[in-house]
Formats: sequence, C-alpha cells, structure tokens
Amino acid sequence: MKNLDYGIIGNCRSAALVSKTGSVEWLCLPHFAAPSTFARILDDKKGGFFSVKPVGDYETEQFYIPRTNILVTKFTCESGVFELHDFMPRYRNEHGVYYTPPDIVRYIKHISGSVNVVINFEPKLVYAMSNTAIDVEEEYIKAYTTDGEYDSVYLYSSFDKRSIKDRLPVTIKQNEYLLLSYNQKLLKQSTNRSYLKHQRTKVYWLNWSDKTTSFKSYEAAINRSALTLKLLNYQKSGAILAALTTSLPETIGEVRNWDYRFCWIRDASMVVKIMTELGHERIAERYLNFIISLMPDKGQKMQIMYGIHGEKELTEVELDHLAGYEGSKPVRIGNAAYVQKQNDIYGILMDVVLQYFERFRSTLGNSEDLWTIVRNIVKVVDENWQEPDKGIWEIRSEGKHFTFSKVLCWVAIDRARKIATLLKRDTYATEWKKLEETIAADIHKNAWSEQKHTFTQSYGSNDLDAAVLLMETYGFIKADDQRYKKTVLAIQKELEHDGLMYRYKNEDDFGEPQSAFTICSFWLINSLYKIGLKDEAKRKFDALLACSNHLGLFSEDLDFKTRRLLGNFPQAYSHLAIIETAITLSGAQISKEAQIMKSIHH
Repeated sequence: MKNLDYGIIGNCRSAALVSKTGSVEWLCLPHFAAPSTFARILDDKKGGFFSVKPVGDYETEQFYIPRTNILVTKFTCESGVFELHDFMPRYRNEHGVYYTPPDIVRYIKHISGSVNVVINFEPKLVYAMSNTAIDVEEEYIKAYTTDGEYDSVYLYSSFDKRSIKDRLPVTIKQNEYLLLSYNQKLLKQSTNRSYLKHQRTKVYWLNWSDKTTSFKSYEAAINRSALTLKLLNYQKSGAILAALTTSLPETIGEVRNWDYRFCWIRDASMVVKIMTELGHERIAERYLNFIISLMPDKGQKMQIMYGIHGEKELTEVELDHLAGYEGSKPVRIGNAAYVQKQNDIYGILMDVVLQYFERFRSTLGNSEDLWTIVRNIVKVVDENWQEPDKGIWEIRSEGKHFTFSKVLCWVAIDRARKIATLLKRDTYATEWKKLEETIAADIHKNAWSEQKHTFTQSYGSNDLDAAVLLMETYGFIKADDQRYKKTVLAIQKELEHDGLMYRYKNEDDFGEPQSAFTICSFWLINSLYKIGLKDEAKRKFDALLACSNHLGLFSEDLDFKTRRLLGNFPQAYSHLAIIETAITLSGAQISKEAQIMKSIHH
C-alpha cells in the first residue's frame, strides 16, 4: 500500500514532489499548470521520474532544513554517506528582483566515504503523451519531444553526462550537483554556483519564516503549513492553487479524481486571510490585484475558479493513456466545475476584502477598484441568494438551497456593510443592513431541523454537513448559542467515524463518500474547542496531526481505517485548517519573542 510520502519543493513559479527515497515524481515546467515533465505519481511505468539511487543496500532519512523549503534526503550506505539537497531557487538578486527560474537544483553534499550511484533521468514530457528523446551535448543533456506538442528540458551536472544517459554508475566522493531547467542556462554551471543558490535560497526561507507570527503552541506545525501554503502561491499573478497535483483519488479505485492546479476563489481567499493573520500581507495584496484583474466590467459575474494566469475556460479532458494513482482512473486535466454556480464564494472573498480594508485602507492604492467589486458582489448576492446552487462541495447534479451557501451570502452582505461604514458610505451601510437581516431570518427559518435539533445541509433536508460548523467562524452565530452547540454535537455524532470526519454521508453524484475529508476534522476540533470541550479538542488535534506524512504534510483526504493520505497533495485547505486550529487551541497566544519583535517593528 502506497502513502503520499513525498516532500514538496518550489519557488512560487512551479513545484515538485520528491519521494522518500529522493525521486522526483511530479513536476510541471515552466509553471504549475504546464504539462508534466515527471508524472510517475500517476503512472509507475509511463509517467517519468528523476532519481539518484546508490548501488547496493542503503537507508534513507528525509527532512527539511528547519524553517525552509529545502528538502534533504540522507543516504547511508556501506561505503559512505551523502545528502541530496533538493530545492527550486528563490531569492532576490542584486537588483531587488526575485530570482525564481523554472529550475530544480539537486545539490549533493558528500558526508563520508565513496558511494557509487545510478542517476535515473527519465523525463516523459507533455503528460507522457509524446515520445521523449535524450541527447548528450557538450554543456548539458537535452530531453525533447519528437512528436506531438514540442517541449524540452535541460540537465546540467558535474557528473559525466554520457554515464547519466546510459545509467552507468558514477561516484560520489565530493560535493556534486544536478540542475534541471526548462531553459538553457547562459552562465556556466558548477557545483559552487549550485551551492551559492542553495545558500541564498536557504536565507530567503529563513527570513520568510522569521516574519511568520510565532505562537506558544504548535509552532512547528504552523510554520511547516505556512511554508507549504507559500509554495502554492503563484507569484506572477497572485493566484493560489488548491493543490499541486491532479487526479490523486479521494478513494482508491474510484472516479473522484480532479485537477486542483487552479485558483478557487473560496480556497484562495481562506488561505489569504490566514496568511495575513500570520504577518504575510503582500500575499493578500497580490491576490486582490489578481481578483481585480479578473473583473474589469461591472456586470461581469465571478467564476468559482480561474486558471493561475486568469484563464476563464478550464475544459476538462481525460488522459486515457495514464494508469492513474494505484490504478485509479480517469486522470483528468482541466476542471468542469469552473462553470458551476456556488454562492458561498462571495462571502469568503468579501471577508478577505474587509480584512484588507481594516488593515490598509489608508494606503490601499486600489481601494476604488475594490469598492466597485464590493458593490458588484452585493448586487450579485441580492439577485442570487434565494436561488439554489452547487455548494462548497461542488455537487455536479441538481442544485440545492445549501445552508453554508446561504450563510456565506449573509457574510457577503455583513462584510460589505462594514466596509461601507469604514469608507463612510453610510447610505449603503443602512440599505445593506436590511438585506443582511432578511437573509439571516431566512436561514434561521429554513435551515433548522426541529426533528434533529440542528442546522442541516440544505433547506428541507435532514442530512448533515460539516461545512455548517463554520457558521460560528464567520460570525453568523455565537459559540455559546444553544442551537450552535446542538449543531456541533449532532454533526459530530453523525459524521465522525473512527475519530475522522465525513464532509457529509448522503449520496452525491458518485454514491456515498468513502474517505475522511481532512479539513472537516479540523473544523470539528475548532468547534469543539469553542463550545467548551477544550480537552477533547486538544486530544483530537494531536491525534490528527499524527496522521500527516513523515514531513508534516497533508493531502485532501484520509482513509478511515489505515489513515493513509488520499486526494490531491499537498492540499491548501488542509494546511490552512492546521494553522487556524493551532491558533485557536493555543488561545491565539503569541510567543514572547514575537511580541517583542512586534513592539520593535511598531
């Protein structure tokens, strides 16, 4: 049985997954959403990979250099020891501009002895749809397609290039390097140059982590999750990916396999809010500029998701030639959900806009653009909140009046009213207050089940939904309200199984869900803590953190019995929920060091 025992490396342009034994098994170049260069994670035979494998027996240990995104795989062999330091360069150059090339550097640090290794360089370009040829040139090895769509990559190395191509053993007895690039390099590459990039990238991540707010508890989990979320941020546009991968199944052998390499307004807005709370405010500024760029016309409706460059058409295609993760087909690229109507996105986005106005309204250069978006969203919500939609879980069949969607429509108007008050637009604030109260009354009337004594998944239904737990988080209801307490306990009783949570148990387009949706387990923990069951919440949180892989990373789902990671990986949803829950359970207590630094900065 596989588990998602991968580390992620990246530089906010693209990212890669590196296995526990140092094999690159997922990478898209030159950016996140490009066709894959290596996709072994989706097909063991056809997908392509890039490994450094000792000849003979060996043991590996894998870890990140603390507070960075530089991944170290340590190889201990009979004849010697070496470390493989994998990273994608990211740092400011001498002109203050970020250097983020579409490169992977594999810096090999010699520790002791002499070790023979075979380098398996097996790119399968364009999702392995084309034939990939490999030529050895004087400066590099070139891999390129010979049919279909043209693509190419270049491998530079201190090792003998012909030996790499022919998979002959090479010897590690000093520091060495491998550098894979989408581009030809203009400067001569060397081990020393790779080491310099390593050190500059290390300093960048250490400085970035130093800016992350520290809390008294769960510091390591918060920092690793924040670093992971940063890697899912596409710097060029400000978009934030839901996950790095496509088609990793929610349940082995089933068809819930989706492409998550896009920017969902909901997921991204949640990430931006939590990252801003951690002190990383420029992410919010870039993201809101991305949103502004997508809405040039006042009458234009917002999609639920966009491509990372702002693409609006995300046509879904199946790649039948790939076997899928553990045989789970189909493998999909694109996502048909982009045409869906999901009314909750407006509230979640508006929540971020309010947060930004509260922090930066005196210096916000694009405040007029955002105010136009605020008024446009209110208009859309006013016209649509009484209509059914597909909901947070993107049900592909008939729409329903989902409680969560209604609550987030209320959030949209509540936050818009507060923004209007901040901007001294009192006429709008007064007018919107009436709509806010109307939506709230409708929810209280139609979403509450007298039979089950709980708020339900949708109007007129007795099915329960973990997303309803967020009613308190978004301020619709207070934690000490008896209706909320009853809702939390009812959802726990019905949706919790073996300590993990279903998002819902009623049948959807593909039958009954079979796996635990990771973020829902964090939502339950948050809710239990807030209604006073603090010891239980802390026990559950510690147990859930133990379900991560060896590097503290989470995917979208967990198997109830085995606790194996399932679904796309690493998942932004899961990691933002770790941070949010950790902050709640630590009582939002900032460490003494962080308090001192804050006072110095102020």
